[in-house]
Amino acid sequence: MNFESFFDIIQVFVAIGLLTSAAAAIRFKNLVAAVLAMAVFSLILSLEFYVLQAPDVAIAEAGVGACLTTAMYLLAIKNTSDEEVIA
Repeated sequence: MNFESFFDIIQVFVAIGLLTSAAAAIRFKNLVAAVLAMAVFSLILSLEFYVLQAPDVAIAEAGVGACLTTAMYLLAIKNTSDEEVIA
């Protein structure tokens, strides 16, 4: 097995992971589960950047996309309620 075929196999698995986590984020009705699926998507995307030899972009994606964005979404969900306000 040469390096190029191994690289192609990794690319296929990463693409499948990206599609699966994106579909899960869309399909989940629970907001927390959807946010966690988005965090998984971001982590897989940072892996893709690392495989494509862009470690600086991978670190930024992991830090901002997976950590900070997920934390902000979870805080926003925590601070909202399920009740409707009728004006």
